[in-house]
Amino acid sequence: MPPIESALPVLTLWALLGYLMGSIPYGMVLTRLMGLGNLRDIGSGNIGATNVLRTGNKTAAALTLILDAAKGAVALLLARHFAGEDAAQIAALAAMLGHCYPVWLRFRGGKGVATFLGIMLAFAWPVGVGCCLVWLIAAAVTRISSMGGLASASASTILLVVLGYGYGLVLGVLLTVLMFVRHRANIQRIKAGTEPKIGQKG
Repeated sequence: MPPIESALPVLTLWALLGYLMGSIPYGMVLTRLMGLGNLRDIGSGNIGATNVLRTGNKTAAALTLILDAAKGAVALLLARHFAGEDAAQIAALAAMLGHCYPVWLRFRGGKGVATFLGIMLAFAWPVGVGCCLVWLIAAAVTRISSMGGLASASASTILLVVLGYGYGLVLGVLLTVLMFVRHRANIQRIKAGTEPKIGQKG
């Protein structure tokens, strides 16, 4: 194991790289490039795939989903390849923070569901597949995207332990807490029965 004084700069570098990768607002970039308008003025104003879908362009929404997931996955995999598991988990958390709080958008980013799922798939694919299945079931039953995300995040820590990836438990817990923090308003709307359904405009 490298000494702490040599490890810290490496971990800091991967945290920075992960944050920068995660902070790319693909939803806003795609809607601009495809002539769909300013995403901030559409639906909830969020930068994620669910709000992009409210433009009516399913291709843009699908691309946003894929790219938002990929940036978390790529950050983790690159860090793991070049610097090991500690750097991978730090880069993954930083990518999630970058998506949720991007410096380019005055720290007003997305909710992190796609990025979270990408991270879980890259960290340990059985856990990622389990999280995706939980998202699909919860979203299909409720027709509420945020319910899928919250259910998936809640299940992730259980899946990490049950499937033998307990060394990622701290990362899983931190990502879950961040997901719930970012979904505070959604949780209030769910309780009030006013949370928009998937595909619903406005």
